Amino acid sequence: MIIFPAIDLKDGKCVRLYKGDFNKTTIFNSSPFNQALEFQKKGFTHLHLVDLDGALKGRSKNKKIIIKIIKKTNLNIQLGGGIRTLKQISFWIKNGVSTVVVGTMAIQNPKILKQACDLFPGQIAVALDVRNNFLAIKGWLKQTKIELLGFLKKLESFGVSRIIYTDIDRDGTKQGVNFSQLKKIIRKVNTPLVVSGGISNINNVKKLYKAKLFEGVIIGRAIYDKSISLGKLNKFI
Repeated sequence: MIIFPAIDLKDGKCVRLYKGDFNKTTIFNSSPFNQALEFQKKGFTHLHLVDLDGALKGRSKNKKIIIKIIKKTNLNIQLGGGIRTLKQISFWIKNGVSTVVVGTMAIQNPKILKQACDLFPGQIAVALDVRNNFLAIKGWLKQTKIELLGFLKKLESFGVSRIIYTDIDRDGTKQGVNFSQLKKIIRKVNTPLVVSGGISNINNVKKLYKAKLFEGVIIGRAIYDKSISLGKLNKFI
């Protein structure tokens, strides 16, 4: 199982949101690059990087920082946040991103998603951000009427490399993982699933690991407030 430490970028800083609320932001590190280096030094091989400014406004103000992290670390970068065109996807892949994550685009422009999967096989992931079983888009600010489980099968036909499931109501809360929902998702799809949102302690990680059903887990706030030590997480790499 891949452990993805998470860095969320806002105004050039490493932050975490509470339940996806941009007004409830906590700054954890003023240097995202140093934070990425710390993860690398601790033995992690992957990094989940989210451009919150891009997700909010559809354009990035963190491009230089992201490129520095890509070029000056050996981490496999999974990048999302406001990536909604083929041009943007191509730019990031050419600059060394291992996996590009799209969310809003997958829901609003599925034809472009299919093109991206054809052009960059194995490098396109879809983020399904869910609130009360319905998908949210545009940085979680807009709620859709698209039901999660009904949308999953449609995604499989496009050939996405992985699905990233985030329970918005648990994100940044450390309430733990909604295992009953995860089991429903696993039964619906064969595409590798990465879990995000609500990881509160090392036992959550152990449970996901032992289930042997998930490709990976994304962990943010629990790392930053030291509820989970990087040393303990290392054992699952």
